Amino acid sequence: MTSEQSLIVTETDMERLRHVIDHHDGGRAAELAEMLDLELSRARVVASETVPANVVTMNSTVIFEDEETCEQRQVTLVYPRDARSEEGRISVLAPMGSALIGLSVGQSISWPMPGGRTRRVRVIAVPYQPEAAGHYHL
Repeated sequence: MTSEQSLIVTETDMERLRHVIDHHDGGRAAELAEMLDLELSRARVVASETVPANVVTMNSTVIFEDEETCEQRQVTLVYPRDARSEEGRISVLAPMGSALIGLSVGQSISWPMPGGRTRRVRVIAVPYQPEAAGHYHL
């Protein structure tokens, strides 16, 4: 899990994500929660009103690229209870969700995936970020 820059997470997201980490269901979720916790430990926490619009926050829509295959994908990063992969709504506890939280446009990260693989992804765009749209209640 390496990236070129630090992560940025809002105070609200950090508080809610700490709750998710503390109340996971065990099993594979415990491992995923631990990975998310480790990632969040290096984040710079900012007020929701000051987070840059190009940062992936919770409930953001993000376009990212797999740097190996050049395949691009658009997803919305959500809390586990709202995840619907068939709708492009991925959980922050999913490996790719944990990789994306807090990244800025242009930033890349290498992230361990199921099966022992590592994937390097780069954030291409954040077409929707709740904070930038003034939607602080999401």
